[in-house]
Amino acid sequence: MKLHTGHYYWPSEMPPVPQYPTLTEELKCEVLIVGGGIGGALSAHLLAEQGVDTILVERGQIAGGSSLASTGLLQYASDKTLTSCINTFGEEPAVHFYRLSQQALETLKQISAELKEAERLTERSSVYLASSEQDAQKLKEEFETLQRFGFPAEWWTPETINEKFPFQYPGAIYTPGDAELNPFAFIHGILCRVKEQGVRVFEHSPVHGHEQADGGRIRWHCGEGSVSAKHVIWATGYETQQFKKESGATLTASYAIVTEQVNKEQIWYENSLIWETARPYLYMRTTRDGRIIAGGLDEPLPPDGLQEGREIHQSKMLLEELHRLFPEYQSLSCEYAWGAVFGETRDGLPYIGPHPDFPGVYFLEGYGGNGTVCNTIAAEMIVDTLTGTPRKDMAMFSLTRTTRPNPK
Repeated sequence: MKLHTGHYYWPSEMPPVPQYPTLTEELKCEVLIVGGGIGGALSAHLLAEQGVDTILVERGQIAGGSSLASTGLLQYASDKTLTSCINTFGEEPAVHFYRLSQQALETLKQISAELKEAERLTERSSVYLASSEQDAQKLKEEFETLQRFGFPAEWWTPETINEKFPFQYPGAIYTPGDAELNPFAFIHGILCRVKEQGVRVFEHSPVHGHEQADGGRIRWHCGEGSVSAKHVIWATGYETQQFKKESGATLTASYAIVTEQVNKEQIWYENSLIWETARPYLYMRTTRDGRIIAGGLDEPLPPDGLQEGREIHQSKMLLEELHRLFPEYQSLSCEYAWGAVFGETRDGLPYIGPHPDFPGVYFLEGYGGNGTVCNTIAAEMIVDTLTGTPRKDMAMFSLTRTTRPNPK
């Protein structure tokens, strides 16, 4: 599956890009991680912290899958509001999911603090804009729900928004303590660190078969070698759909641009993360070197996958939206643009855990716009389970779940 197409920004911020060997030997380990994106890297980090003998393999280049096309917004709030989650699942599991997201964001901040400066995340506030008067009523209800359960949030009136931004919306939720990152650099930073802790990392080493081995292990053929492991964490993101279809998930095409540099340290109020209620939605953030990232304009994924060149048309529309919201940046042009496969589930939750058709394998599928946070939840749950701490709440995210998860 072609995951993205276009001209990517993140590698330009990290020269030279670390290189990893191809697997050519027959190796053994306790846990094999398949996938060198954010989910695989986080799993490797957590396993290394527990002293678990771990090998990670990636079929292509490390951080070259969906992570390369991620725009790196980290928020405790999900695409599916807490109010909507409560209406779908009930109060206890819905609030538990939001608490897990909040905790995962703190975990990411802790991991970031151990990395080099260029690899770390940056804390930001978020502004969630109501795109219409009707949406403002729903968003105000969401603010009250967040407040009721102790999540940090403020309600902004149209006057407050207009005081801080050059555009007008009928209302917004402001939340402190979110973050942004360069996902490409973050992943490489984590993996360079876990290599020092004994994790073996291989790229250009696709899995192309498996068989039973001695001692209850499974031998996985990877690259030109093999790995015999007791457990496997399958962290290949949306590509998992190629061999294990998720009937509760849909894939779409999404787009992003990165502008030329702006000669301002603060491009807009607090350089906050900006998103809106309209669907397909628009979101924006800034970068360390003073650029603006705008993304969204999601549309159905064609049957034959991403269309080459479609990102050029969509980038013009994203730039028009940026100019509309921020007239002072009317002269800004686009330097990078790409399209990518984006996945979301019908009930708004990621898929995490085992599947009866794949014994010994734990799947890590962080669907949704808050994928990095969901991948963190997944990595923590799976690693806890593999190291002897049962996570009954993983049933919420079961690959065979109904629409009413139970966190107990």
